Formats: sequence, C-alpha cells, structure tokens
Amino acid sequence: MKKLALSDLNSLYSAINEKMKLYAPIDINGAVNYGEWNKDSVVNLNKMTVKSAKDAFFPQCEDLSNFKKDGKHIIVEQGELVKEDFVIFGVRACDVRAFHILDTVFLEGFLDTFYEARRKHGIVISLSCTKPEESCFCTTFGIDPAAPKGDVESYICGEEIYFNAVTEKGNAFMTQFDSLFKNCDDKAVESSKKKTREVMNKLPLSGLSTEAFGGDKLDALFNRPEWQALSESCLGCGTCTYVCPTCQCYDVRDYKTNSGIKRFRCWDSCMRKDFTMMAHGTNRPSHMQRFRQRFMHKLVYHPANHNGEFSCVGCGRCVAKCPVSMNIVKVIKTLGGNK
Repeated sequence: MKKLALSDLNSLYSAINEKMKLYAPIDINGAVNYGEWNKDSVVNLNKMTVKSAKDAFFPQCEDLSNFKKDGKHIIVEQGELVKEDFVIFGVRACDVRAFHILDTVFLEGFLDTFYEARRKHGIVISLSCTKPEESCFCTTFGIDPAAPKGDVESYICGEEIYFNAVTEKGNAFMTQFDSLFKNCDDKAVESSKKKTREVMNKLPLSGLSTEAFGGDKLDALFNRPEWQALSESCLGCGTCTYVCPTCQCYDVRDYKTNSGIKRFRCWDSCMRKDFTMMAHGTNRPSHMQRFRQRFMHKLVYHPANHNGEFSCVGCGRCVAKCPVSMNIVKVIKTLGGNK
C-alpha cells in the first residue's frame, strides 16, 4: 500500500502527463466529466461525472476508415489505432464493472480492434466511493463501491489518498512513479471501506432486488401489460442511453469530404425511432416496443447470453438525469414487485 497527500496530487498528474496522456474528472462550470488533463484543469474527485468513463475505450465518435479514389482504384485507409499507453484516473466501481460488460460485447466473438487497442493501452486507476449519491444502487448488482478494482485502486482518507496495485499493469504503473509515494499500512483504508459500506446500506435504493429478472424470465416479462403504462411517460429523448456506462449501440455513417469519403461511428440509442432502420422500416415501430427493448436487454437478454450478468451497474445516472424520472429503478420496482 502506498499513499500521497491530496495536496500533492497535481505533482502526480504532472508526472503522469509527462509520460502519457491522462484523463480525469474535470470540473467545468460545475459539470464534471472525464477529459484530458492539463496544468489548468480543475480535477473534482468528489462528484459523480455526468457521463461515464466509457468514452476512454468506446468514444462517442471515432473515425473507422477513409476511402480515396486514385484513377480507377479505391484506396482504403483504416482509422488509426491507439498505440500509446494512457491513464484514466478516478474511475468509480460501477464504471469499472461497466468496462467488463463492454468487454463481453467488443472482445468476445467478433473482435473490435479499435476497442481492443484502447483496452490494451489504458491504465485504470479506480477510486473508492466515500460519499455515494442517493441515486446509487450498485450493490444490487454485486458491486462493492469500497473496493472498485481496476488496475490500481485508490482511496481518499482524510487529507491523503492511498493506492493499491491490483493487476500487473497496475504494478508497473506504481513502480514507474514510486518516488512520489510513501509506504504505509491499510488501517485508514479499511476504516474508510467500512464507512462507505455503512452509507450504502442506508441509501434509498439499497434494498432494490432483481430477483424477478434474469435470462430465464423472457416469457414471464415480455408481454406484461405494465410496459404500456411505463412507456407512456417516457419522452424517448435518449438521455438515459448517453449517460449509461454499459450502452454500446452505435451507428456507422459515411461522410463525403473534399479528399474522399470518411467512415465514422457514433453512439446511437435504441430509444430512437430510426434505430436499426431497414429498407422495410423499423422492427420496433411503437414507442412502447423501443422502451421495452432497452430494459429487457439490460435485465433479461444480456444475462441470458452472458452467464447471468445484468447489463446495468447501478450507477444511478439515468435516475438522476431522466427529465421525467422514468428509469430502470421504476421498471424493476413495477415489474419485480419491489417496494
């Protein structure tokens, strides 16, 4: 176990930035999101980011390839893969678990080389929660916010921040910057973990249960009449999908430029009526069907195909950001009989 004074964090950020890119929760006018760090950045480790950390591995928009014409020939240039290491700092336990869920999509079966390159070079420094939000319910999915995992775990205790390497990649990182840290025991960390777990047990959503959901519940849930009433208050704005750390739907488009055709992909939402539009139209023409698809995927389809693992990590962002307070918690409570 190593430690560093919170007042010396900027020295650590600078040291990291000299060797590789550093992404951290940057506070801009009160809104905190992950961004590339520089000496003028204001890092806020106490507030939940608006969007998740998934941008580090699955960016909101990225170039895939370029097509250029040379006489009668078409030249295809693949988009550049990430080739250098980078650090993403301050990732909460829910977002760390979300990386694993994204891995099952992009690294199993058909391999996504863009995602694979980022995962290979990304070093995740997680951060234990000390002040969980009231909208959090990560423990519902077996996540311990006091033990966030990643490559290196960090814990803020008083005026110091403690670090513990978890993986080989994490050990290499700690060795590289060893001169900045002091050796220490884990007494303060264990005390902090205990307090965090006590807080989690007192949160409004601490007793939320997923017992009524899972990969074997398709027949029991698909035609439930409650879907219609639940979906009627939903605006279909897609906010929930854009702040969600596990949503992985994207669209691929071609864009004509002066030098050829650029192919790129960007996040998409299953809540959009033109999502997966085909020649005959869409296979989910009603809003209710699109609404049901989102939550059935999280709570039934994904666990059916991934050893029972739900595609939700209980980060609470959709609970906090939905403009009409229609979210996965209400779905779980309504269909699962939760009070």
